[in-house]
Amino acid sequence: MSQPRHDIEDLLTLMAVLRDTQQGCPWDVKQDWDSIVPHTLEEAYEVADAIERRAFDELPGELGDLLFQVIYYSQFAAEEQRFDFHEVVDVLTRKMLARHPHVFPDGTLASRRQGVPAAEVQTKDVKSRWESLKADEREARQAHSVLDDVPRTLPALSRAAKLSKRAAGVGFDWPDRRGVIDKLREELDEVAEALEAEDHEHAAQEVGDLLFATVNLARTLGADPERCLRDTNARFERRFRYVEDALAAQQVPLSEAGLARMEECWQEAKQRETNPLSSSEGETRS
Repeated sequence: MSQPRHDIEDLLTLMAVLRDTQQGCPWDVKQDWDSIVPHTLEEAYEVADAIERRAFDELPGELGDLLFQVIYYSQFAAEEQRFDFHEVVDVLTRKMLARHPHVFPDGTLASRRQGVPAAEVQTKDVKSRWESLKADEREARQAHSVLDDVPRTLPALSRAAKLSKRAAGVGFDWPDRRGVIDKLREELDEVAEALEAEDHEHAAQEVGDLLFATVNLARTLGADPERCLRDTNARFERRFRYVEDALAAQQVPLSEAGLARMEECWQEAKQRETNPLSSSEGETRS
């Protein structure tokens, strides 16, 4: 006989018990707003990792771990009589209804329109409306800058993308992609000049400017810079593991291989990605 499925109320009860000072878990009782934040960030990345690996069998567990972080914060708030989980759900639902007037014309779930052809609502119009509504929300919060609510705890690449997007949204942007390319060349030259002068502190600052310009180039391509770098990390790891395997097959220790031999294996790894069947020897190594 299968057990009944648990629901959100069960999860809320579980958290309340875990946080009970008399019968709860000592570790959970010790946690606070700040101590949970690193776990929240880690769980978000684990969700992204499972999706990118297409490990959909792992996804319910990873999404559950991420949801548990929301339950945690809601419990802290309830204990301090600030708000509870149900208010979180209510605020979120109201906000999404308000941000989707093309789906919910009068701002209620009951107003959901039926049979509207997709062509009547263009994606660009939805994005424009979304940004306009978010701008209205910032104004209602009396934000002093369009950059005010870009979280400082975001990964640096993601925060750079959001900062530059906000600035571009009010006209602070290059007229075309060529301007970004020119800026990249300018920043690279400045890195080289700082290194030539052996001013490493200035060189590090210029590297930051170079990275920021690179993020802007990704923005003009409609690409997520975090995703771009994660993809590059994955390619680097895959190719370097091939170098290790190829050298091991030749019984050559990494420390003794030398750059030339490692580069040869690296190029072979790249060739295999382009044409996996180009080398029977490579097939044996994999």
